[in-house]
Amino acid sequence: MRIATILQNGRKTVAVVSADAATFWPVSGLVPGFAGDMVELVQQFDSIRDRLEPVTPGLPLADGALLAPLDQPRRNVFCVGKNYYEHAAEFQKSGFDHSAKDGEHAPEAPVVFTKPASAIIGPGATIPRHAGVTNQLDYEAELGVVIGLAGRGIRKADAMRHVFGYTIINDFTARDLQKLHRQWFIGKSLDGFCPMGPYIVTADEVDGQNVDVRCWVNGELRQHANTRQLIFDIPTLIETLSAGIELQPGDVIATGTPAGVGIGFNPPRFLDTGDVIRIEIEGVGTLENRVGT
Repeated sequence: MRIATILQNGRKTVAVVSADAATFWPVSGLVPGFAGDMVELVQQFDSIRDRLEPVTPGLPLADGALLAPLDQPRRNVFCVGKNYYEHAAEFQKSGFDHSAKDGEHAPEAPVVFTKPASAIIGPGATIPRHAGVTNQLDYEAELGVVIGLAGRGIRKADAMRHVFGYTIINDFTARDLQKLHRQWFIGKSLDGFCPMGPYIVTADEVDGQNVDVRCWVNGELRQHANTRQLIFDIPTLIETLSAGIELQPGDVIATGTPAGVGIGFNPPRFLDTGDVIRIEIEGVGTLENRVGT
């Protein structure tokens, strides 16, 4: 099932989207009395799931605007750095990584940071250029895992039961700020630096542990990998985060980016106004955003 947050007639609505992305059904029409956002849908999903199968013609998706599916999460987005071997290597060689130990080729444990909800924008939205703040913009295509079942101390063997579904995240980064501040929060968290979408696809339809991740910049393929290549797989990330933090329905985990980011080139290939980043994840959809002024 594809679920989206849609702006329709000036109002946000959570909706079920058809497989061909042509039509949608507001959840409030399928489940009378439901007036919540995406987090509340995730929280209530098990009790209303049987009523989310449309039986009437949908509305044209072209009549609405797709927003980020989780445009108002209750907590920061959990993010994981250096989680593909080749990306860890390109980052270490780039001179931008102040987090690695000398000679380190891959981290010994998941590298976790966060992006605030204020950074989230939807598909098609313009990514702010933030001229005067940063001169080194970079893209990072990532699979986002949406938690459905709360839990603390989750074992790897049980972790996938806690996954509600998947979305796409562009972990947009100001590399100069990331390097300057050492801790990555500022460089990763400027307004508009977390494009997300276009939908959440429920876990029964996608095997998040085996999907292709691709990213194009201005039509040029830059990144291509499969989540089988993650250094720390999804169950490990869930076990690590939940060891002392109770994960909640609607929490999002960005699982890390493959090799091929801008700083992986010599010289680096940073983004500028007008550049278009298109990310496609198998079974999940396509997220496209343009860099603005």
